[in-house]
Amino acid sequence: MLEPGDSAPAITLSDQHGDAVTVDPSAARYTVVYFYPRADTPGCTTEACGFRDEWDAFEGADIAVVGISDDPVEDLEPFAEEYELPFTLLSDPDGEVASAYDSYGEKQMFGNTFDGVFRNTYVLDAEGTIALAYEGVSPEDHAVEILDDIEALEG
Repeated sequence: MLEPGDSAPAITLSDQHGDAVTVDPSAARYTVVYFYPRADTPGCTTEACGFRDEWDAFEGADIAVVGISDDPVEDLEPFAEEYELPFTLLSDPDGEVASAYDSYGEKQMFGNTFDGVFRNTYVLDAEGTIALAYEGVSPEDHAVEILDDIEALEG
């Protein structure tokens, strides 16, 4: 797991519309980069909708939000549209970016072992340094937790 104070690895991936997007931490006061296992599953939907429901607070505080999974681009657009997600979703089909963020690897579910994305979140400051890191996130109320932690970080 990357730690606060570490430099954030660069991110350039395709978004839910198939456009190449480079995440630029200097474009906002903070940038939330959250990794989630699979679009349109219960936990991932809860987490995404939490960010959506707190969107005014994120936007008002100049905090960008980006969600990353290993879903193909064609699975991201319907997910974003169905739940009216106002932020960018990025496709990392080979897990390269997730691996750079220590958020991809061997998982077990229902007795099967496979490679996949771990539910981790990083908050980057405007200089591209990790300000906050969350491992094994619980999707419920995670967006509020991040807002509270950023407020506490700033004193």
